[in-house]
Amino acid sequence: MRPLFHPALEDIKPEAILYALSDPERVAIYAKLAGASGGGTCSSHADLGDRVIPKSSLSNHFKVLRESGLIRSERQGVEMRNQSRCNELDERFPGLIRAILTAYGQLPERPKTD
Repeated sequence: MRPLFHPALEDIKPEAILYALSDPERVAIYAKLAGASGGGTCSSHADLGDRVIPKSSLSNHFKVLRESGLIRSERQGVEMRNQSRCNELDERFPGLIRAILTAYGQLPERPKTD
């Protein structure tokens, strides 16, 4: 199995983030991941409410999100676990992710920590 590519924080480019989040489906997927405390599997984010994203499209969306540096993915058996890199990205590009998600009306609620 090929290793997954995750860019280092210093290698992430704003144009890659803007490209990845130029698709409304990817924005919806990313917003769900950013709002989930434990991330989730690819299939757990296929349902966007009014429609379900086909598996082939979903795989491509996660690849674009991962290669742009927005998420970190890890294989666990036959599943792929995904985690938002929102906090890391906010350190590198303060306010960028929040502004994009706000523009789409997709700003997630922060998970509650006790």
